[in-house]
Formats: sequence, C-alpha cells, structure tokens
Amino acid sequence: METNEASEFETRELSPAETLRHSAAHLLASAVEKLYPGTKFAIGPHIDNGFYYDMDVEGTITEDDLETIEAEMKKIAKGNHKFVQTTMTRDEALQWARDNGQDYKAELIESFDTDQIGFYTHGDFTDMCAGPHVRYSKKIKHFKLMSVAGAYWRGDEKNKMLTRVYGIAFESKEELEAHLHLLEEAKKRDHRRIGKDLELFRITQQYGGGLVLWLPNGAFIRKQVEDFWREAHLKHGYELLFTPHIAPHSLWETSGHADHYTDSMYAPITVEDEQYQLKPMNCPFHIGVFNSRHRSYRELPVRYAELGTVYRFERSGALHGLMRVRGFTQDDAHIFCTEDTLEQELAACLDIAQLMYSTFGFPEYKVELSVRDSSDTSKYQGSDEIWEASEAALAKVMDDRGIEYKRIEGEAAFYGPKIDVKVVDAIGRTWQLTTIQLDFNQPDRFDLNYVGADNSPHRPIMIHRALLGSIERFFGILIEHYAGNFPVWLAPVQARVLPLSEKFREYAEKVTAQINAAGLRAKMDDDAQKLGYRIRRAELDKIPYVLVVGGREEENGTVGVRKRLEGDLGAMPVEDFIARLEHEEATKAH
Repeated sequence: METNEASEFETRELSPAETLRHSAAHLLASAVEKLYPGTKFAIGPHIDNGFYYDMDVEGTITEDDLETIEAEMKKIAKGNHKFVQTTMTRDEALQWARDNGQDYKAELIESFDTDQIGFYTHGDFTDMCAGPHVRYSKKIKHFKLMSVAGAYWRGDEKNKMLTRVYGIAFESKEELEAHLHLLEEAKKRDHRRIGKDLELFRITQQYGGGLVLWLPNGAFIRKQVEDFWREAHLKHGYELLFTPHIAPHSLWETSGHADHYTDSMYAPITVEDEQYQLKPMNCPFHIGVFNSRHRSYRELPVRYAELGTVYRFERSGALHGLMRVRGFTQDDAHIFCTEDTLEQELAACLDIAQLMYSTFGFPEYKVELSVRDSSDTSKYQGSDEIWEASEAALAKVMDDRGIEYKRIEGEAAFYGPKIDVKVVDAIGRTWQLTTIQLDFNQPDRFDLNYVGADNSPHRPIMIHRALLGSIERFFGILIEHYAGNFPVWLAPVQARVLPLSEKFREYAEKVTAQINAAGLRAKMDDDAQKLGYRIRRAELDKIPYVLVVGGREEENGTVGVRKRLEGDLGAMPVEDFIARLEHEEATKAH
C-alpha cells in the first residue's frame, strides 16, 4: 500500500470548486457513518453546485434528519483532518471492502480493469476514490444539505433502492447565500404551482401520469406560441405537415428505434394481427413525405415543419410537471439538402432560432458544438470527409455570426454532429432548447435519393432541427422565466375592467366591448367585493392591466390605468389605452 497527502487542490480534471464539492461528499459519508453505523456506501460524486451520496442506511434518513447530519459534518470539518491518499492492489481493495461490509464498493472494484485502486482517508473515515480532494477538511466550510431522495443502485429498478442525500457547497459564504437565494426564487417561480394558481394546465393520475390537460388559459397561451411559430416557419420557407400518432412496428425497425430506443417506447398495440406503436419521433414520417415521389436537385432544399405530438415512456419517478412528460409536442423540422447548400441551411436554422429567443424574451444563451471523438472515429457512421466538412460547416456558421460556443469532443451522436443551444432565464438558469443535428444514418436506412444535375441518384443530407424542444417543456420554462407575468401578447386576458360600483357597470361594459372590438382581450370584474380586493385579485391573477372606472372616468371618456408590477399610471382616454395595448401586442413587448 502506498500513501501520500493530497495537495491543496489536485489537478486531475476537476476545478477547485468541483474538488471542494467532491470532498464535501466524503464529509457527508463520514458524518452518516458516525450517526448511522453499518451504512453501506455506493457512490458520491460532485454535481453542478453541489454533491450527493447514495447509501444503504440501516433505518431511514428523512428531511428532518438533515440538520443533524449537517451539524456532524461541520464538527468533522472543524477537526481539520488531512485528506490522505493511498493506493491498493485489486485484491487488497476487495479484502478492504469485504472486511468493512462494503458490498457496493466490492461490486465496483470487481468491475474495474486496473490493479491499482485509489482510497482517501480523513480522520477515521476511509473511502474508495480516485480523487482529487482538498488538503484539509477545514476547507469545506460553506455547504448545506438540501434534500433526500431514493435512487436505485446503478440506476436499475431491479436493484435495491438506496438513500440519496443531496447537498450544495461553495468556496465562499457569499456564493452559498447567493445560490440559496436563487433556489428560493426558483421555488416562487415553480411552474407547477403557478400553473395551478393561474389555471393553465392540469396533470393527474386519473388521466395518466405525464399526460397534460391544457386548461383554457394555458391553451390560449399555447395557441399564441404555436401561431407565431407557424407564421415564422412559413416566412422562412418551410412547409407545414401533420403526421399520425401511431405507425406499424416495422417502421420503427427500419428507422432503428426498435433496436436502440425500445426502453423509451410504449408497448406495441396489436391491430388486425399487425403491431403498431405510438410514435416517439416524427422523423420517419417526414422522411415518408420526402419519399412520396422522385425528387430533383432543383427542388432542394426541402424544409418540413410540424408541431408533432410524440409519446415516450418515462419512469414515474422521472416525471416533473411540464418539464418531463410522457406525451409532448415537439416543434420538429427536417431539412433535406445538398452538400452545397448545407452551410446556408444551417445559418438559416440559427437565424430562426435567434428570432424565437428574442421574441420570447431570452436575449442571452449559451451554445455547444458536439463533434465526434477524434481518437476513435470507428463508431461513427459516414466518411471522414463528410464528418470533417459537416463539423466545419457547423463551426463556420457560428463563427460568421460571432456566436461564442464550446466545442465538446466525443458528444456527437454516431450519426452526425450537432449544435445545442441553452437559453438563460430571468434568474440565470440555463435551459436546453434548440438542437440542430446532422444525420448521415436515416437517409441510408430509408434509402433517400434525389436526382442530381448529372442525372444520377444522390443521397441528401438530413438536418433534424427543434427550436423550442417541446411545447410543454417550453411552456414550463416560459412560466418560470416570467413568474407567470406573461407579456401582453401572450396573456389570455390583457386588461380587467373594474367598475367602482354597480352604478358604473354600464360604462365598464362599454369600455370592455370597445377594447375587445379592437381585437384585444378584456374582461369585466363587477363583483360586489370592494375595489381594493378586486385589484388585489387581478394582481394575483397576473393580469397585465387593471382599468378602474367611476363617475369621473365616465364623464371624461377615460379609464384609470394600473399596470402590473408598476402600479398606478393615471387616467387616459380609452382610445389612448387601446393604442398602447395594440403597440405592445404588435411589437410583442416583454
């Protein structure tokens, strides 16, 4: 056995923050071992902003126990223990695991190829780990345990359910407090709560987990999103499609989904002795439209777009409001083009993507370019020339537009490189939206061809492209981005008219009708409740404008205007208010 002390921050592929969080996971495990003797430990990695550890605990750990565990972690950290690294041979490591009753570690060791296995000790706690770690436990100061969840060993539901404790850790108190504030703000913006409060959507077990019932308010906002999406695609030269929700199983065999995507597909349905399946993708149907007749190079590029509903079997534990559902509508598009037009088609995809972000209020975004692993190209379909040209084309269109991006080697699919775009929301979180994916696989599987200028058949290049990802998930992101305060052009009700009393009801009706006649959306609230109560109700309903009318307003042909989040704007003629609303509607102000 060899021993050495860990350096201040070792350099093995982890940043200082990641090293700190990885060390915090070990600190958590050591605290649990003291409080719950006999615990068997699985894995404890660092994650974004924090860490977790999966453990087989004798008894249970609940949210109420986190404070006690956290206190024990702080006590151990203050002991200023060194993190000391050791290595063991495979046989020594297996003996260590068996002697200490660490069955999960033994299983991991048996799966390792190497004969040298790393361990770290701080105080009287030792854990198998490749590191790196901070040098002293006192470095781990600013952390907090957040939640408890269940996790199957190795992600397999056939295995035992382990206890997973999550925590966050930062290098400074200020960073920790800022992150806790962010989490609190995110909690206020939770789309599930706001969706219920504003009567936007409903998901219940009675109608199927992960299947969305769109309520009238949510359905209207969805219509606004989809109308803009369709208009933008028509202007950008796309043709709109509608395709079935179900297809013969043989279609998914041709596409390859039956072989590689079965776990995410619903079970087949037998109809007249033939097996059908709900579609998990729209791609094969768009290919079928392209293949409906012979194509000439003069027709290319062909651009198809569809708001196509697909169905994927997600485990119940993975379902999460609108963010992870089983039935969802992809804003799908597929482009069939030649190598000569590839670059301009990719550029057009980025242009329409940027239009979507700016229109829906996401000026900031981050971009990743996923390319193949240059050290092992054997697992990728297509020639080196096609891959090199495709990766270069993706990079060039972003370079030409001054788009900063992170190049990620080895993250491309086997059938082609891709661009992923993550938008940044109002509180700084990133959300994956757009994917622009090149595909060298499906054209071969379906034997796609067009007749070239040389009168010979040629294989088109296929681009898969989704801008919003899915309507359901994007709607959830919109809710949280705006905290339910949707801009005027999306709001189901743009103005609520409040008469001061029954005496002014007729004038309130007249104002409401005048606004609606202009193609805008107003409703009257003539409830007998006091004005202050009705104003507060409109604020809770997140109505963009509240119009108060009484004797003075009726005499002058005006309305008293209150704007959401801004307060009283004073009186203005009804015509002026309508013009204001029309401007916000037309410009899609946010």
